[in-house]
Order: sequence, then structure tokens, then C-alpha cells
Amino acid sequence: MILSAPSGAGKTSLAHALAERLRERGQRVAFSVSYTTRAPRRGEEDGRDYHFVDDATFSAMVQEQAFLEHAGVYERRYGTGRAATEAALQSHDLVILDIDWQGAQQVRKHWPQVLSVFIRPPSLQELERRLRTRGQDDEQTVAARMQQAEAELSHADEFDQQIVNDDFARALDALLALVDSRATAAR
Repeated sequence: MILSAPSGAGKTSLAHALAERLRERGQRVAFSVSYTTRAPRRGEEDGRDYHFVDDATFSAMVQEQAFLEHAGVYERRYGTGRAATEAALQSHDLVILDIDWQGAQQVRKHWPQVLSVFIRPPSLQELERRLRTRGQDDEQTVAARMQQAEAELSHADEFDQQIVNDDFARALDALLALVDSRATAAR
């Protein structure tokens, strides 16, 4: 399953909550840990939140075709490790990829059957409020994220489903229903 959204829309929080709910049911869920060239934020741990690498290492991995997908976002690079994702698919009921629209396009080329979901904020005004209240970014970064959000929203129709995250519990229930529906159809 691909989850994509503008920064601040709640994608990562929803992905973790979905994984927890599915694990409570006894399902084996893997959460893809992306590689990135950006520095860790406060509280982030290498290998848990991201694999933090320098630009040279990332470039070498691109040359080695070690990524299932990779893209530049906010002047940083992000990628999903191919080998780890393929291994997780063999041993888990669901693998959640928390990636942007560029990565989603690449993954769908490899696996057209993947379920792709775009998480929308209720409005651009609410998205800006969320970005400001989480306190991670300076004014210039918030402005850049808002500009990028509009570009990302223009790709929402490329996804199989869209969920508006105006209420976290309702958005989580909608994600769970999509997973259940896909599992029922696969039987």
C-alpha cells in the first residue's frame, strides 16, 4: 500500500496508526523505512524513522539500482530500498510505503496492483495551520511546503483512493476499510 500526501496532512501518523490496528488483529505489517539525505530531526532515529545517508551514498545506491523508487523533495533526496521492500513483501501481509507522488508513480510501474491512497488535508488553510503548530519548520520552510503542497495536490487523482484527513479517527477507519476491501477481493 502506498500512502502519499503533502507534508503536514497526517500521512505518517495515519500509516503508523493503521499498522498498529492491523497488528492488533494479528496481521503482519511492515512499514517501509525510506533512505534520505536530510539530517535527522529531533527525536528521529536512524533505521527506525529513516536511513540517514549522505548524498554520495545515495547517488551510489541509485547507480546500483538499490531503490524501488527515489525522488527529490524539498531539496533532499528520498528513496525506498528495493531489497528490504521485496523481502518484507514475502514475509508480511501488508507493506506500507510512505512516499510522495513521484515515488508512487515509479512503484506503480513495477507493481500496478499496488493500492495507492492520497491523504488530503481538509483545506490549504488547515494544512498551513498544522505545519505552523507542529513547530518543526521556520517561516521560509513553511512557505516552501505550502507551495509544494499545491503541486502535490495536483497529482491526487493519480491515486486509487483519496481520503480527507479532517478527523483522524475517521480517516484511519477509511484506510482500514480500504485494506479490508482489498484483502477480501484478493481471496
